[in-house]
Amino acid sequence: MRYLYPIAIISLIISFLFNRIKTLQAIKIAWKKLSSILPRFLTMISILAVISLIFPVEKMGELLNAHSNWVGLLLALGIGSIIFVPGFIAYPLAAVLLENGVPYYIIAGFTTSLMLVGFASLPVEITYFGKKTAILRNIGGLVISLIIAIAIGFIYGEF
Repeated sequence: MRYLYPIAIISLIISFLFNRIKTLQAIKIAWKKLSSILPRFLTMISILAVISLIFPVEKMGELLNAHSNWVGLLLALGIGSIIFVPGFIAYPLAAVLLENGVPYYIIAGFTTSLMLVGFASLPVEITYFGKKTAILRNIGGLVISLIIAIAIGFIYGEF
């Protein structure tokens, strides 16, 4: 990631040297787009911060481990559906849950819903994809997460 910034800056300088007018136009367009998405993005980040305070990983592990059944799976899907995180955050989180003794099928439902569903980001998705598409994408992600969790539960003999 740290290499992308210098590459972007060098590319911007090269672009500016070749065509100043188009580069400045591109910067203005990018700034307008950033300005339009920034309030929604900051709102989403704030929601994620509050959720992280409410549901610390240790408490989540205790909660999900206490309900190692269908209730636990539905809780995992519900908690995972609230936020939308990339894999490099979800997988270490899954490792912590596994260390706390949470069953594989619950971890599978939690991590897949973390990466496929994001109701906290729904306002941003509606803005860019439309209401119907955003809702269908989230519902589809939730159904896929449930199917994967059930499959993992049968594979590991946890049902």
